[in-house]
Amino acid sequence: EPGSSEDSAEPKMAGADGDDSLYPIAVLIDELRNEDVQLRLNSIKKLSTIALALGVERTRTELLPFLTDTIYDEDEVLLALAEQLGNFTMLVGGPEYVHCLLPPLESLATVEETVVRDKAVESLRKISQEHSPVDLEVHFEPLVKRLASGDWFTSRTSACGLFSVCYPRVSSTVKAEIRQHFRTLCSDDTPMVRRAAASKLGEFAKVLELDYVKSDIIPLFTALASDEQDSVRLLAVEACVSIATLLPQEDLETLVMPTLRQAAEDKSWRVRYMVADKFSELQKAVGPEITKNDLVPAFQNLLKDCEAEVRAAAANKVKEFCENLPEDGRETIIMTHILPCVKELVSDTNQHVKSALASVIMGLSTILGKDNTIEHLLPLFLAQLKDECPEVRLNIISNLDCVNEVIGIRQLSQSLLPAIVELAEDAKWRVRLAIIEYMPLLAGQLGVEFFDEKLNSLCMAWLVDHVYAIREAATCNLMKLVEKFGAEWAQNTIVPKVLGMANDPNYLHRMTTLFCINALSEACGQEITTKHMLPVVLKMSNDQVANVRFNVAKCLQKIGPVLDNNALQTEVKPVLEKLAADQDMDVKYFAQEAISVLALA
Repeated sequence: EPGSSEDSAEPKMAGADGDDSLYPIAVLIDELRNEDVQLRLNSIKKLSTIALALGVERTRTELLPFLTDTIYDEDEVLLALAEQLGNFTMLVGGPEYVHCLLPPLESLATVEETVVRDKAVESLRKISQEHSPVDLEVHFEPLVKRLASGDWFTSRTSACGLFSVCYPRVSSTVKAEIRQHFRTLCSDDTPMVRRAAASKLGEFAKVLELDYVKSDIIPLFTALASDEQDSVRLLAVEACVSIATLLPQEDLETLVMPTLRQAAEDKSWRVRYMVADKFSELQKAVGPEITKNDLVPAFQNLLKDCEAEVRAAAANKVKEFCENLPEDGRETIIMTHILPCVKELVSDTNQHVKSALASVIMGLSTILGKDNTIEHLLPLFLAQLKDECPEVRLNIISNLDCVNEVIGIRQLSQSLLPAIVELAEDAKWRVRLAIIEYMPLLAGQLGVEFFDEKLNSLCMAWLVDHVYAIREAATCNLMKLVEKFGAEWAQNTIVPKVLGMANDPNYLHRMTTLFCINALSEACGQEITTKHMLPVVLKMSNDQVANVRFNVAKCLQKIGPVLDNNALQTEVKPVLEKLAADQDMDVKYFAQEAISVLALA
């Protein structure tokens, strides 16, 4: 009949008496033609709902072809589509039909935008697991081949990520073809493709049989590691870890080490940086003997590298490298080969290098033991505590616990104090904030007498800092200290000072008193709160600044649960009722809220 939707190129909106089931696809087509990207994006995100409405058969015959042929859109829409299709297996009828998802994903794997390609490859890798071995060979492997021999570098880079997922489950002839394709891409003319191949070299090596690792992967690894582009060479270093783990010990020396030695001395700092960055993993992969003979001198060179980035990356690995050295000669190796380099780095010209070292150097004390720590490491720690860069001092202070275990913190206390005081008063508020966060830890290690004598006044000074974040952190710090040292200590040393601030001419400091009481009431308990803190809070309800008055209401709400019922009824209730009739809107609001929360109405 004329006008029926069967003979037109695309389904039309069905009339009242027409076919209702065409509706979802028609709506989708309309939405995907809309000017508004957001609308198109939303309709792609609803794809699974549309597929459910259509049922598996029509999803395969209508929805997927439509998506494959008509989608040329903004990258974010394509990205959403690539992601959706990875979860579509059940919507096309389960694993036996999963190959229907390959055409749309194949075209997405060749687009120009990297993010979209990567997502398409991720979805292809995911659904490859749901193909049967037969389907892999009939449908999936041909797709990989097409991508691998595509004219555009975009499709060839995508192919690199798909070899390893189909290799284990195909026949030996197909395996040979896959290896051949991978070899070809490793020597592709386009650096982007070689980069993609190099980044998947380790992953591909893991699924190959050992003989092929030796015959195929090693020559590729050697070639990529001497590529003219440093961005390719540095990816080969990453693959080195996986390859070394796969090979038997006796083959490492001949097959891997020459390339690794060359990379550690590469003319490009990026490649040397990569070696330094992966050093601990390389060390585990090559084993103790090669570590002693080869990696120790290489590590020394990296610690002395002319580029600061490389020195910093190596400095970051000092503790891990030393921990993983074979125990029998560990101390000697560290003392004779590593420590001299570390000593030089303590006075490096670059602050990132010093800061990287400061974050790990304390860990050496547990490895070297008490005597060596006192004789060799202590002078270094002390030098770093005096460094002009706050980051360095901070990193030392934040890692004090390991030294405390080995030699006790007393050895450091004389030098610690000036460093702590200086950081506590640093012009950058973030530095002040960081040191406050270590205070409870330091207090626990230094003990209560030392704390009272030297650090207590600092903690109080922070309460009147001009930056709110510092005042807030200082309040929280007091609470943690009371939890550590107990309520009696609080009553004698902290509470009187906090309550003294209630008469401060600056209203911000008066408010800090209230914030401190909020934080301390629970830790101090009922007696101290009722006897000492409550009278001060109640008195402040007459403050002339509205901000202080409404914080009194909030404070009473907070400490209410700590007080006994008698105090609530006779002292708190009248004050809250007075505040509930205040001229200021906010004071009224918070007073009424406190009355209802404490059930005083």
